[in-house]
Amino acid sequence: MDQFVCVRLVQANAMDLTQFQFDFDLTFGTFFMNADKTIYGRFGSRSDRKDAMKDMTLDGFRKALAGALELHKQYPAHKASLETKRGPVPRVKVPEEYPSLKGRYKPTLDYEGKVVQSCMHCHQVRDAERLSFRAEGKPIPDEVLYPWPMPDVVGLALDPKEKAVVKTVVTGSSAERDGFKPGDEILRLEGQPLLSIADVQWVLHNAPPEGTLKAEVLRRVEKIALNLTLRPGWRARSDISWRVTSWDLRRMATGGLLLRELPAEERQRTNLPGDQLSLFVEHVGEYGDHAVAKRAGFLKRDIVIEVDGQTGAMTESRLFGYLLQKRMPGAKLPVTVLRNGERIKLELALQ
Repeated sequence: MDQFVCVRLVQANAMDLTQFQFDFDLTFGTFFMNADKTIYGRFGSRSDRKDAMKDMTLDGFRKALAGALELHKQYPAHKASLETKRGPVPRVKVPEEYPSLKGRYKPTLDYEGKVVQSCMHCHQVRDAERLSFRAEGKPIPDEVLYPWPMPDVVGLALDPKEKAVVKTVVTGSSAERDGFKPGDEILRLEGQPLLSIADVQWVLHNAPPEGTLKAEVLRRVEKIALNLTLRPGWRARSDISWRVTSWDLRRMATGGLLLRELPAEERQRTNLPGDQLSLFVEHVGEYGDHAVAKRAGFLKRDIVIEVDGQTGAMTESRLFGYLLQKRMPGAKLPVTVLRNGERIKLELALQ
C-alpha cells in the first residue's frame, strides 16, 4: 500500500461521473489509477444482501494491488488497452444534475450544520438514473435495471481470492459451451487486462445485448483465445434483489412489496407447479409511496401467482423487468394472490 497514493471519497456530491463509474450499490469499492486519470482497474463486488464481503477477500485485494503496480510499471506502453476502462459519456456529469436530485444537494457537505442530511449516498445516483427514465415515460434499459452483472449470468463463478480465476463453470451454460474450464485465469476480456472480479463485471456492464466477447485465458502454462457468447436476455438473469437501489424499484413496480421465490416444499404444500409464478410476500411497505400495495389490500404471507396475466415462474428481479420495461407509471394491473388457500384478486397501481 505504501507504493500508492491513497484517496478516500466519502460522498457522491459533485462526483465526476465521467471518471468515476462503478457499482453504486457497493459498500466498498476501489479504483486503481494513474495520475493522468487513466484507470488500471477496479476492485469491489457484491451479490448478497446479508453477506457484503462474500465476493471480496484480502487475498484478492492484495493480488489486485500487485497487478495494478505491474500495469503502472509498464505504462504507457499498453495505454491503448486501458482506454475502455473509462466508460461512455454519462447522461449527466455530476449527480446533482439528475432532475430528482437537482436542488437537494450542494457540491460540498454542510460540516457546520446538518452534515448527514447534506451527504449524497452513492446508491442515490443509480436511483436517480432510473427515475429519469421513468419520469420521461420510457422503459428502464436492461443495462440500467440490471447493472454490473456478476459472471454467473454467463455461467462463470470466479475465485474471490484471485484476480480473475475460474472456480466453477455451470453445466450447460454459455461459458461451458465456449470452452471455459475451472482453473482458467482470464488475463484479458475484450482486450482489457483484468485485476479483479469487478473488472470482469465492468466489461459485462458495458457489453451489448447479445454478441461475443473475446477472452485471453491462461490454462496451466498455455495462453488460449476463447470467445464468450452473450445470448439474448443474458443480462436479465442477474439477481438484483439484494441491491439497496431495488427498494425504489419495489416502490415503482410492486407498491412496496418485498417478494421471495416460494420454496419447493411450500409449492408442494400449496399444490403450485414448478412453472407457476409463486412469489411469497415477505414484507409489505407501511408508509407513503411504499404503502401502495398495503392500501390495495396485499398482506404479508400472500403468494403472488398472477400479475397482469403473467403466470409463468419468475424471480422478483425478472418481475421488475417485466413491469418497469413494459408498463408505465399509472398503469393499474390485475394481480391474483393465494391467501390461506383462497385465490384473491387485487389491483396494483404502478408508480
